[in-house]
Amino acid sequence: MKNIVILISGRGSNMEALIAARDAGNLPVNIAAVISNRPAAKGLETAAQAGIVTHYIDHKAFAGREAFDAALAECIDQFAPDLVVLAGFMRILTEGFVRHYEGRLMNIHPSLLPSFPGLHTHQRALEEGVRIHGCTVHFVTPTLDHGPVIIQAAIPVLDDDSEDDLAARILIQEHKIYPQAVRWFAEGRLRLEHGRVRLAAALNDRAALISPEPVVTVLENP
Repeated sequence: MKNIVILISGRGSNMEALIAARDAGNLPVNIAAVISNRPAAKGLETAAQAGIVTHYIDHKAFAGREAFDAALAECIDQFAPDLVVLAGFMRILTEGFVRHYEGRLMNIHPSLLPSFPGLHTHQRALEEGVRIHGCTVHFVTPTLDHGPVIIQAAIPVLDDDSEDDLAARILIQEHKIYPQAVRWFAEGRLRLEHGRVRLAAALNDRAALISPEPVVTVLENP
């Protein structure tokens, strides 16, 4: 069973989705620890109640990003994770940190990358008048909100959508696709080839071939 460490900064609703999937028997991983950069993050309490070891490392106590990331990596590595999962971790990570976990650092972003990297994605989507919006799970690279795409979910943007409406409907999709992506990793089905993700067939599939297109798009009906 794969070990994972989850990083959060706040409530950690995607962390909650991962815990729920684990508890339901749909995610064959050991959540070794949940770590936050904010001591008051509500998700730490949620994780502790689920019997998961929790830690916090206050980024404000460090002079710069490099020092904080070094301390964070030291804490993470105590748990020997196969995968580090960013679940609303609101820190820009240094290149050295990302390289240390290359190929085993996963993030979810509330847009259909490469569109709308960074913050305020739903507001920007509405301002641009896009008709389809969504979320993306990807492997992390040193470039912000960039990296090989694992899975995406898309929903239509409705004429009367507010930023909050759009965010709420996309969050539902995030909670579906993040556990799926982590499950694929835990099952050893994800492969990186020339900067792209390939998805191997399930172990019970005789063919056990590599799918030419791992990205699964879930279109929600209006």
